[in-house]
Amino acid sequence: METILFLAHTEDDGTLGRAALEALTGSSELRSQLADARFAVGIIGGDVSGAITTTSGCGADAFFAVQGGDFAVSRYATDAAALDAICRASGATIVLAPATSRFNRVLPGVAQRMGGRVDTHVGGFAVADGALRIQRGYYRQRMIGTLTRSARPWFLTVDAGVFPRWDGVSRDVPVQHLEVPIDDRLRRTTVVGNQAPPSNAQTIRPDAKLLFVAGVGWTKKQGDGQVHLDEAAQMILGFLDKSGASLGSSKSLVDQSSEGHNVFSFMSHLNQVGQTGATPRHPKGLSTCCHGEEPHVVGWRFIGERRAINLDANCGWAQGKADVVYVANAFELVRKVTELL
Repeated sequence: METILFLAHTEDDGTLGRAALEALTGSSELRSQLADARFAVGIIGGDVSGAITTTSGCGADAFFAVQGGDFAVSRYATDAAALDAICRASGATIVLAPATSRFNRVLPGVAQRMGGRVDTHVGGFAVADGALRIQRGYYRQRMIGTLTRSARPWFLTVDAGVFPRWDGVSRDVPVQHLEVPIDDRLRRTTVVGNQAPPSNAQTIRPDAKLLFVAGVGWTKKQGDGQVHLDEAAQMILGFLDKSGASLGSSKSLVDQSSEGHNVFSFMSHLNQVGQTGATPRHPKGLSTCCHGEEPHVVGWRFIGERRAINLDANCGWAQGKADVVYVANAFELVRKVTELL
């Protein structure tokens, strides 16, 4: 009989992040698919009371918590000690956790301590013949592999966007608070604070509802025979600021920097979407000045609704790759939409 353990860590305000709530939905669904499986929840953080309330209606058989100032911040040594204690107390054979930077760093170490196995960035799973099978992307997610393991415990970190966010009712549940001794040896790493760029300087926003992708057409000659690079940059940044969208780019656009051409200073290969770039997950996507070639489109496989702006009515986006294609000048259309926003 399997014992499923859902692990989560609190955010700075004591709540659970979106990725954790989505992984909780996946854990609950897996419990319903595995016959006779036990289900437990384990949470670490400075104060876990709010997180326990949020997860209390998931139907878990047991709740475990490790809380205190030592566990409020992301630190490998203390996180590993807390998660190891929860895993052993729960008797978990399958451990599910959100694929946050904090857990992707520490869970492989916990798996090693417990003699288990770990797979990160899981993109889905199913139960067949009573056995758990997971899906995982390889080679920039151009290939999707399905695999299973007999080794236990099996640790899995689940990517964001795979499952809907948990939104269950709360109830009173008993919680086992575990005491994990922490000495100065485990506190050698000190977290002094967070440092982040201004919100308007951050163009990659995984939680955004819209992905705005710019193609190389923004840097080409326009109808008047001139290149309007500065205007294009201001227009794209203005749209991102008003809409809160995340910025993506075609490979041809970000490659221009290595070819000696004019490029946008706010865009790098980190923004690249497609066969050799990122495969983001957003509810909606808007492609502008991209022709919709297959290497670019493959990065949109997890976008919920696809739209594109292109002057060419016969571009790749119009060949069944987009839900809506606006045959229009991207400069004029984006300018008007920004004004409306």
